[in-house]
Amino acid sequence: MDLPASQQPSSILVENESGVACDTASLAAIASFLMIRLGLHPSCELGITLVDVARMSDLHLEWMDEPGPTDVLSFPMDELREPGPGEAPPEGILGDIVLCPEYVHEQATAKGRVLDEELQFLVTHGILHLLGYDHATTPEYDAMFALQDALLEEWAAS
Repeated sequence: MDLPASQQPSSILVENESGVACDTASLAAIASFLMIRLGLHPSCELGITLVDVARMSDLHLEWMDEPGPTDVLSFPMDELREPGPGEAPPEGILGDIVLCPEYVHEQATAKGRVLDEELQFLVTHGILHLLGYDHATTPEYDAMFALQDALLEEWAAS
């Protein structure tokens, strides 16, 4: 999806603090693709941070009250949602996604994916959480994962 530079999200910051080599440019690219595809305002802000297992374990315990690391955490800021038909996209801060590549590597291997593919999958999952999608119930799960799969297929085809 090629948009003029003025319509592309300009406020995506990816920081790798994990010590694991990752394709951070691909994470920024898929985030940009998703933000455009989901109708978010071009000035919307998103942070993606890759952290080590110790930091992810601390965050997981602090925010989810669960011990040990996890693959992805999402921290919404302005509780933005996708605009409806005919609505203007909302401006604001989408939020932050935190990923743990060391933890994700095992998960990727189990699924037959390389690390960077799994991280792109998790950025997609994280952005949907930032937009209010959840998977606590079967209908929510079905809707979120159907959209996630469709977005990833579009991304792969682009």
